[in-house]
Amino acid sequence: MAAVALWREIRAGRRAARRREGYAERIRLEAVERFGRGEKSREIAVILRVSERSVERWRRAWRERGEAGVLSKGSPGRPRLGPAQIARLERELERGPLAHGWVDQRWTPARVKRLIGRLFRVSYTVEGTWRLLKRHGWSWQQPARRAIERDDEAVELWKKEVWSRVRAPRRSAAAGSCSRTRPASR
Repeated sequence: MAAVALWREIRAGRRAARRREGYAERIRLEAVERFGRGEKSREIAVILRVSERSVERWRRAWRERGEAGVLSKGSPGRPRLGPAQIARLERELERGPLAHGWVDQRWTPARVKRLIGRLFRVSYTVEGTWRLLKRHGWSWQQPARRAIERDDEAVELWKKEVWSRVRAPRRSAAAGSCSRTRPASR
């Protein structure tokens, strides 16, 4: 593609053209053509409206690996687990956190992230792990607010016998005053 056409695209302000797939690659390939003609990095940078540093980096990649060195390596995307890996992950989650070395029975996204890394050598973020779990019907676990060892009869007995003695008595229902100088407000 001619540099003039690229220049017109940029000059016309078509931001959508920049977003189109392959735009950056076309710029790099245009730079490669100019490398072949022996143009200087500064000139290429001005014409293609990129930094001189980028042009120098592309030139180095072109010298080392040829045109393939400047081609796009594709979007890194998110790492995906295959259906067999998801099935194995679900089996491991069903085994519980104790089976994987945690001291309580709670799966947090951070723990699931670590488990995925151990099992499959795939790195997810905590947020990405949460999304993965949601996509497959899992939810985060909120621990129950009572201990497993709780004795409900002992708790009721304590409420009746001890709490009634410890609890502070209520204030009288008589009207008070908000004035700091009156004794009723103290």
